[in-house]
Amino acid sequence: MTVIDISPSVMQFLLAFIVVAPLLGALAALLPAPPGLRGRNPDQAVLRHGVTVTGAVLVAAIVLAAGFDHDHPATMQATTDISWIPALDVRIHLGIDGISLPLLVLTALLTFLCALYSYFKLPAGPSPKAFVALVLVLESGTLATFAVLDLLLFFLAFEMVLIPMYFLIARWGGDQRQAAAWKFILYTLLGSVVMLLGLLLIGLKSGTFDMVALATDNGRGLTTSVQVIAVLAIGLGLAVKTPMWPLHSWLPDAHTAAPTVGSVLLAGVLLKMGTYGFVRILLPVAPDGMRTFAPYLAAFAVVGIVYGSLACLALARTGAKGDLKRLIAYSSVGHMGFVLLGIATMTPTGVNGALFANIAHGLITGLLFFLVGAVKDRYGTADLDTLAGATGAALYGRAPRLGALLAFAAVASLGLPGLAGFWGEMLTLFGAYSPAEGLSRPAFRTYMAVGAFGTLLTAAYMLIVVRRVCMGEHAPHSRLSPDEQPQQAPRTADGPQPSGTAGSQPSGAAGSPSLETAGPRTATTPQLADIHPYEAAAWTPLVALTVLAGLWPAVLLGLTDPAVQQLLAGGKS
Repeated sequence: MTVIDISPSVMQFLLAFIVVAPLLGALAALLPAPPGLRGRNPDQAVLRHGVTVTGAVLVAAIVLAAGFDHDHPATMQATTDISWIPALDVRIHLGIDGISLPLLVLTALLTFLCALYSYFKLPAGPSPKAFVALVLVLESGTLATFAVLDLLLFFLAFEMVLIPMYFLIARWGGDQRQAAAWKFILYTLLGSVVMLLGLLLIGLKSGTFDMVALATDNGRGLTTSVQVIAVLAIGLGLAVKTPMWPLHSWLPDAHTAAPTVGSVLLAGVLLKMGTYGFVRILLPVAPDGMRTFAPYLAAFAVVGIVYGSLACLALARTGAKGDLKRLIAYSSVGHMGFVLLGIATMTPTGVNGALFANIAHGLITGLLFFLVGAVKDRYGTADLDTLAGATGAALYGRAPRLGALLAFAAVASLGLPGLAGFWGEMLTLFGAYSPAEGLSRPAFRTYMAVGAFGTLLTAAYMLIVVRRVCMGEHAPHSRLSPDEQPQQAPRTADGPQPSGTAGSQPSGAAGSPSLETAGPRTATTPQLADIHPYEAAAWTPLVALTVLAGLWPAVLLGLTDPAVQQLLAGGKS
């Protein structure tokens, strides 16, 4: 069943367009705008170019999803298979199934929303041309990661996103951005070197780099020792990108320093590349090696769940001077722990839960980083103690719509039934209750209990954040020190912006100063601008999809389940 009938050749073109168009758009962004398309100034022209290209890619992704045969989601569709390097049998092989299609659409959606948001709130930094070009290169590499079906092409696409993200953090980030960017690039590059050795081992020992052929063979052409070495090497590289505890330490620094849209793309898209590699490559290609390491992967996953939650609780307590962006980054460590736990069960239930949790995390955490960026824009800080102090946020009373959205995203993140965050965690815990044959049930049921305890910790720190930021803390007889007073809102979401720099808003863009007053301003009752129209446009799709996925999970599970069943069965339905 398809929503619209599209010929196979058009489907091929759409997928190729989705992968290549952002790269061509990045090159075009660096060229002078043609006459008639320059708008009021060059900055506006290039930012509008970014919105146009990412919008066209999103439309193509939606049309591709509409033309996808939902009756056969386990079959690779829109495939292109062209010889590229005959000597190594490397092919330009593209295709999508029920596993990759949701991630493809999620990537296109989040990148478009980030481009739209940046049109009105460009981070302080160098030329907007470079910013737009880097975002488009990042989008192209991420989309290619989810679309390619050749191991070496997967590696190239996997690495393609590192340099753009490095520069987005290093040039458009906030405090400590250089150190955070170096930490990000060193961790991920070192992990990638090891991963490349594992991919080459599989390709050379099996005689092919084709991921479909390898999945169909289901490891029968590889000895157990080769599989174990390959899983160890590839798994380390993927675990760094996921990130899995204890290889996670680059993530909080990167998120804290990154601009708002950088944090959204990092959490919503880039982290998914690591877990996708586990599902697409390691589970079907090296099942014996995965079975060897699955108990250890699950153990690291549940430690990450609890560790991330405890770190968030420590940051959320009064007097800790915790950064709200850093707290959400640590929450990602816990949420991705659930994804890894589901993968480690090696069962259809657990893997489906992992894929669902992937999508839910992209929607919810992307929304959370957008909201924290808005709060930081209005106050000039994301420090929880400052936001919760006597002159702090109290968003329910001062910006009720913003406060309500922050509370919504928080309860979605903690896994409230009826919202997207619930189903992925529930299915991964169910998968851990009855893991695949050959895995220790007592061990995995212990992991299930620890993971369930982690959900309680998640609820605890999220509710503390909502109480402190949305309700504030009553301190009528005390005043914050001058250093703790909320700052006048900067012009951008990510830092002060001197007039006349590249980060200034495009002429004619909608928006108003973020901190407004009604009558005399006092130190204890600043009046906040509530949600601006461009913010509502960027956030509404994420809210709607979070509710839709929570109330109608079959939309996503109907795509992933047949593909997962076939993947775990070695290409057999």
